[in-house]
Amino acid sequence: MGKKILLNAFDMNGAMHNSHGLWKHPDNQRHRYKDLDYWVEIAQLLEKGKFDALFLADVAGIYDVYKQSGAPAIRDAVQVPLNDPALIVPAMALATRHLSFAVTVSTTYEHPYAHARRFSTLDHLTGGRLAWNIVTSYLPNAAQNFGLTDMIAHDDRYELAEEFLEVVYKLWEGSWEEGAVIRDAQRGIYTDPAKVHKIHHQGTYFRVPGPHLSEPSPQRTPVIYQAGTSERGRAFAAKHAECVFVGGQTHEALKFYIDDIRRQAEQFGRDPQSIKMFTFLNVVVAETREEAELKFAEYSRLWSREAAMAQFAGSSGYDLSAYDPDAYLEYTHTNHGQTRAAQFTKFAGKKLTVREVMDRIGTLGGQGAVLVGTPKEIVDRIEEKVERTGVDGFNVAHLITPRSLKEFVELIVPELQRRGLYKNDYEEGTLREKLFGSGNRLLPDHHPAARYRDAAAYV
Repeated sequence: MGKKILLNAFDMNGAMHNSHGLWKHPDNQRHRYKDLDYWVEIAQLLEKGKFDALFLADVAGIYDVYKQSGAPAIRDAVQVPLNDPALIVPAMALATRHLSFAVTVSTTYEHPYAHARRFSTLDHLTGGRLAWNIVTSYLPNAAQNFGLTDMIAHDDRYELAEEFLEVVYKLWEGSWEEGAVIRDAQRGIYTDPAKVHKIHHQGTYFRVPGPHLSEPSPQRTPVIYQAGTSERGRAFAAKHAECVFVGGQTHEALKFYIDDIRRQAEQFGRDPQSIKMFTFLNVVVAETREEAELKFAEYSRLWSREAAMAQFAGSSGYDLSAYDPDAYLEYTHTNHGQTRAAQFTKFAGKKLTVREVMDRIGTLGGQGAVLVGTPKEIVDRIEEKVERTGVDGFNVAHLITPRSLKEFVELIVPELQRRGLYKNDYEEGTLREKLFGSGNRLLPDHHPAARYRDAAAYV
C-alpha cells in the first residue's frame, strides 16, 4: 500500500461527544471542555501524534426525539452542554504549528455573509490551517430554536446549501482580487477600490450584494469537508467536497459510497482522486490483548443505553421507545439523517427486530465500531480497511479523553509509522497543501468555486 493514512481527531466542544455515559469514568477529563488550557493540551497532543486535524462536530439543538423529551439527552450529556466550536480554534492554533482544524457549521441555520467573514478570519488566524465541515442539520429542536415550526425537508436543505455555497464562493473567490491590499503610504491607499467587487447575489434564499468584508485569507476558501452518505448527500459531496466523511457498516458498503462519490465527481468535471475519503475509527488499545479486553469491559459497564438511544432517535428520526420491541424495524423516510435511518433497516443485511436494534445501539461495540486489541492487531484491521475500501483516512473517536488519544498517539501511531503507512513529519504550508501537495494553496481549477474567480463577472 503506497499512500499514507490521514488522521483527524473526532470531537466536539462539549461535555461529551458519542462516548455515551463514559463521562462517569474517573479518568475522563471532558468536563474541562470549558477551559482553553484543556484544548491547548489536546491540540499539542495531536500535533505530537502528527494528526492532520482536529475535526470538531456540532449540532444546533437538543436531542429530544427519544421519548419525546430532552431529559434523557440532558441527563447524560448527549452533545449537551455544548459550546461554539469556532471560538477555541485560535488558542489551539497559537499553541501549534501544523495541526489543522475542521469546524462544523450548518448551512441551514447560518447566513453565508457572516459565515464567510468568520471563516476568513479563522483562516487568517491559523495561517491557512482551516477546514469547513458542511452539514445541513437534522434536529427538530434546532429548527424550532431558529424560528421554524418544522424542519426543512431533507432534500430541500441541500438545495439551500447549494445556494449558500454559491454565495460564499463569490465572496471568497471573486470579491477581492489578488493584490487588492497594497498599503501604499505615499499615495494614501490601503486597499485599491478597483480590485474589490460587489457580488450582486440574488437567489431563492439569499440576497447578498457584497463585497466581502475580509481580504483574501491564505486559502481563500477553507478546505471543504462534508459528512453525509445519503443519495443527495453523496451528490453534494461529489460536487463540492475536498474531504468526505463517509459511513458504512461493512467494507462493501463503504467502498460503494466511496466509488459512487468519485464517479459522480468525475461527471462534475472534477478529478475524482483529488477527493480524500475519511471514515470513523474508534479503538481500545493496550500492549496485550488481555489488557485491552479488560479496558473494553470496564468501558462497557459505564456505557449508557439511554444516551445512545437518545442520540440515535435524534439522528435517525426513530423513537424506538414508541415501537413494539418484537416487531421488525422497517425503513421509513424521515427528514433526519438518511444514512442513520437506513443503518439498521436497508443496510442491515437482514431484518432486525426493534429489540435487536436497541441491543446493538445500547451496547458499546454493538454496532461493530470499536476495534479492541494490541497495536499490531488494530493496525492490521486499519490496513485491511484501507486496502479493501479505498478510504484515505480516519476520524478517530476516543472513549476516555485524553487517555484514549494518548494511547493512540503512543501505541498506534508508531506501529503505523513502522509499516510506512503514516507520515513521520508534517509537510509545510496550508492545510490544503498538506493534503494535496506543495503549491496547492487554493482550490483547484476543476472545482466549481473556481468559476467565480473572474472579477470581471461582477459589475
